[in-house]
Formats: sequence, C-alpha cells, structure tokens
Amino acid sequence: MSSRGPKQSMTELKLRRLLEHNQRLRDDLARPRIRVSEASTSLIRYCKTTTDHLIPSVWGHVNKAEDPYAPPAQGCSCILM
Repeated sequence: MSSRGPKQSMTELKLRRLLEHNQRLRDDLARPRIRVSEASTSLIRYCKTTTDHLIPSVWGHVNKAEDPYAPPAQGCSCILM
C-alpha cells in the first residue's frame, strides 16, 4: 500500500488543479461583458468630446494658461514657509 500513497496524492493534486482551473473559468465566464460595437461607440464618443492638448493639429492651439503641459512661465511656483 505504500506505493499507492504517492500515486493517490498525485491524483488528488491533479484533481485540485483541475477544480481551481474550473473555478477560474467560471469566474471568467461570470465577468460582465459589453458588445464590441458598444465599446467602439463609447471610445469614439470619448475621443470626439475629450480635448487632448498634445494633439494641436486636431484641437487647435491652446492658451498657455489653459495648457497643463506648458512649462511654467517664471521658474518654480513653489512657496517655502
């Protein structure tokens, strides 16, 4: 019976791995999904309505006061106390 011990533990290990894999697949299946057409429509809407200051050819040049990527006008604006 000592030869059955390791073999039995290997089958238990395989069974446990299969059960874990099965649970991961069930979790993946339960994940909420949306259709590709809905996702692409949402992405297009976002790109059309959200201005991107890094693409001035599309959105036009931005005032330096409104541009978050513009370098500060006069050195650092830090205040030491």
